Amino acid sequence: MDVIEIIRAKRDGGELTPEQIDWVIDAYTRGEVAEEQMSALAMAIFLRGMNRAEVARWTEAMLASGVRLDFSDLDRPTTDKHSTGGVGDKITLPLTPTVAACGAAVPQLSGRGLGHTGGTLDKLESIPGWRASLSTDEMRAVLSETGGVICAAGEGLAPADRKLYALRDVTGTVESIPLISASIMSKKLAEGTGALVLDVKAGSGAFMKDVASARELARTMVDIGTDHGVRTVALITDMSVPLGRQVGNALEVAESVEVLSGGGPADVVELTVALAREMLTAAGLTPGENGVKDPAEALRDGSALEAWKRLIRAQGGDPDAPLPQAAERRTVLAPTSGVLTRLDAYQVGLAAWRLGAGRARKEDAVSFGAGVTLHAKPGETVKAGEPLFTLYADEPERFERGADALEGAFDIDPDGVFEPGPIVIDRIA
Repeated sequence: MDVIEIIRAKRDGGELTPEQIDWVIDAYTRGEVAEEQMSALAMAIFLRGMNRAEVARWTEAMLASGVRLDFSDLDRPTTDKHSTGGVGDKITLPLTPTVAACGAAVPQLSGRGLGHTGGTLDKLESIPGWRASLSTDEMRAVLSETGGVICAAGEGLAPADRKLYALRDVTGTVESIPLISASIMSKKLAEGTGALVLDVKAGSGAFMKDVASARELARTMVDIGTDHGVRTVALITDMSVPLGRQVGNALEVAESVEVLSGGGPADVVELTVALAREMLTAAGLTPGENGVKDPAEALRDGSALEAWKRLIRAQGGDPDAPLPQAAERRTVLAPTSGVLTRLDAYQVGLAAWRLGAGRARKEDAVSFGAGVTLHAKPGETVKAGEPLFTLYADEPERFERGADALEGAFDIDPDGVFEPGPIVIDRIA
């Protein structure tokens, strides 16, 4: 194979053959194809796109670069969820134990936050003692014991994706829907789940800013899953407003425990239940029938909370230990009275990041206690001089930059009427 011919073929709008795709992914992973050559190919794909057959084969080649886990010998069906990321998106935390409490096994491989979006592993690492890194044997043991596991992906899963993702990040090719789809799905298929539900977010706080782009991404990923024999469904969900009222690692853990205890914000509960029902159904378990508990009931009766405590303990954490708190806090007051008609998710996420809840580079440390509390959500009435946001940080010098990020992030209308849109915008199967 000649990598120059492959680059030219895609540059000129041609379809790559399965043999070309297999070779270039393998050769790049081994170092035979240079970084600048793969950069050129990634840009050609970004500009020219890929068809369904190409994306499926690209995903398969990245999947074949490493190991593929297999949990088919468990005594319950496996199902998983992947979110494309957002602000206040702590859904994995209440969702995994809820689905486990209803009879499925959830092998959830998660990541860390970068920029304005939070990472599930960062949130869970705010729990004293909790471990993100597990061997495959440890994953299997935790799954068997608790029905759920949330951990970091091992080095052996889709190593081609790890290398290519880093390259895309520095070459302006991250936004390619074929490459995004193959990246996500190669990792998800490698974890060996039998069914997969995708939470594809749309809005200012999401990677995809509009619903049409989110639909295209969802359709591409559902097709990949289907082509690889995994039952795959996607929900398009709203990320124009942060989920819940807490944004930040330990803050979101505390809010997740509220949801698992039968309370918590209505939007977090609604999305948790909607995704849990999809996950169970995709795994062949119908909620509310044949002895399968409905997720809403699992949240109400305490079984989801008990599953959470088992999961946290099984990974070395203490679910009853106090969570970290930031050393400093500041309050942002409402400048006027009226109805909050807009709250921009991206700007809230940016504020939390500047306060220390996120990272600019993968090697940066995060502040577990940093973040933002939202005292009002769109549709609620606020009064001038009362708290609108509480900001948390360990270093006082961060507050000015955090508050600056919230300038223009909201609208208050003294005569306003707010009509909330649906959290679940569409379903792609």
